[in-house]
Amino acid sequence: MTAEFVYTPDIPLPGDIGLLVTRRLGGQSHGPYSNFNVADHVGDDSAAVAENRELLLNSMPAAERIQWLNQTHSCEMIQAGQEQCPNADASFSTEAGLACAVLTADCLPVLMWRLDGSAVAAIHAGWRGLANGILLDNFGELNKQGNKNSPWQAYIGPAISQQYFEVGVEVLETFFEVAPNADILEATAAASSPSKRNPLKYHLDLAAIAKAQLTSLGLANVYGGDECSFADEQNYFSFRRSSQAGDSRCGRMASLIWRK
Repeated sequence: MTAEFVYTPDIPLPGDIGLLVTRRLGGQSHGPYSNFNVADHVGDDSAAVAENRELLLNSMPAAERIQWLNQTHSCEMIQAGQEQCPNADASFSTEAGLACAVLTADCLPVLMWRLDGSAVAAIHAGWRGLANGILLDNFGELNKQGNKNSPWQAYIGPAISQQYFEVGVEVLETFFEVAPNADILEATAAASSPSKRNPLKYHLDLAAIAKAQLTSLGLANVYGGDECSFADEQNYFSFRRSSQAGDSRCGRMASLIWRK
């Protein structure tokens, strides 16, 4: 039975691929980090985080270790297993038992796998990373991993939805400026809508933009993108929700993928 603090989304996965997303239920954290926070950089008690991470690893079938990252909203991707906690926002692995992981609390977690299970990747895609090419620019290197004849598939985990993600016009302009082709430009325009409260702001659908980018890379199957971290306070942390409530302290969920 899966513990309450993790779940596997209802998507088709190869039998030798493990994929989990954490909830904020259960765990040892308290206060704004309650209860299952696995981030060690947000001010939570380090012992509680360590215990939560141990509980997480113990709930992952055939996983022996987790590649944690020091995420900086960059477009840096690394091969998992080389450093303990490198500065990067994406990792890939072809090694069995080594999980790639990203931490989020509104940004997009994108998990990818070869259909034959020969390679996996985890990507932290906030709006900066998404606009600056963390998916598009890294795919060339990622596509060298595993069996090149096996297609990639992807899952987009819980993140802030368009309804709650309001940005300034400069953010939208950034996406338009860096769009590599007309299809992605059109998808970005379709994924934005003017704010009814403020004519100088827009609501942006990051999951729709990510799906458009992944489709442009040749992925025929992109799952998820329909769970909102902001709206679902019971299950998910949300930095924007916490900040709007006057306390920016906030835990993080983990999205993990590994070869069994």
